[in-house]
Amino acid sequence: MARSHLTRSRFIAVNLLLAVLLLVSIVTASLIGTVHIDVGKAVRQDLPNNVDRVILFDTRVPRVLLAAVVGAALATAGVALQGLLRNPLAEPHLIGVSGGAALGAVVAILLGGRSAFIETSVLPLAAAGGALVSVAVIYRLAMVRGRLQPYVLLLAGVVYNAFAGALIMFANSIADFYAAHGLLFWLMGSLATQSYRLVGAIAVYSALGVLFLLLQTRQLNVLSLGEEGALQLGVDVDRTRRVTFIASSLLVGAVVSVAGMIGFVGLIVPHVMRLLLGADHRLLMPASLLAGATFLIWADTVARTALGVVELPVGVVTALCGGPFFVYLLKREGTKVFG
Repeated sequence: MARSHLTRSRFIAVNLLLAVLLLVSIVTASLIGTVHIDVGKAVRQDLPNNVDRVILFDTRVPRVLLAAVVGAALATAGVALQGLLRNPLAEPHLIGVSGGAALGAVVAILLGGRSAFIETSVLPLAAAGGALVSVAVIYRLAMVRGRLQPYVLLLAGVVYNAFAGALIMFANSIADFYAAHGLLFWLMGSLATQSYRLVGAIAVYSALGVLFLLLQTRQLNVLSLGEEGALQLGVDVDRTRRVTFIASSLLVGAVVSVAGMIGFVGLIVPHVMRLLLGADHRLLMPASLLAGATFLIWADTVARTALGVVELPVGVVTALCGGPFFVYLLKREGTKVFG
């Protein structure tokens, strides 16, 4: 399947299958929880004090929808960064983009609080700005004699993450107890109940970033030949780089502002899709978007049900999946480089 030539029918079939799987996941995950609900009772609007309806439509559904938006955004950003940097280990969390976004969001929260206006307007932009700054710094550090060094970039990302983490912990230490506790849980990755308004706002921010990245899929295919080859084929490498970095920062900033630092989604999903479908970004990116949404829905379902009434941060679940996966990829890529 990975070697099949991309045709219109194949594109439609693959994405339709993934879309159906996503829809089934949204419905099924919304019905799963530590508290049993009566679906027939939940869909009725004429019952007073309808607890089942509140649990389903005010708690679970917006959370599942938020998981879908966050997973789709992180997976799409992962595909774009891996294609642009030609580094299979590039992922928003690992190369410091999420750390920069989290730092920008924390600063915005400490300065402006968490009002509805801050959460829907200022926070995503502050997080996107922090992500963009981190991308610029890490990219400059990874340029050696005019060439981008993938493993230097990975190391620079780790260092930047540590630096951003230290600043976040400093900010957390000067906050009051309740704000500090909330920030700490948020930083571990949380998809706690959100309003439909906030989910919709983040979906709009994310849609803008996804749209710009989808328009770069052909250029990312050509960039796989290397920057010199892409220039010879007429690709404006600098423009593609700018658009991809800015759109990825917008995506990561939007999701970090509401869900905190959820790692490895942008690493696991693109690699699995690449193994199944091939490396053509015209198919890989939309397929990863849908698969990323499905993956995070089920990761969050595990996080909120695995220990009963005790809820795990979803970032812990994705890290447990992504840690071994990253080690495997690191070993495989190291073998290619060093023999």
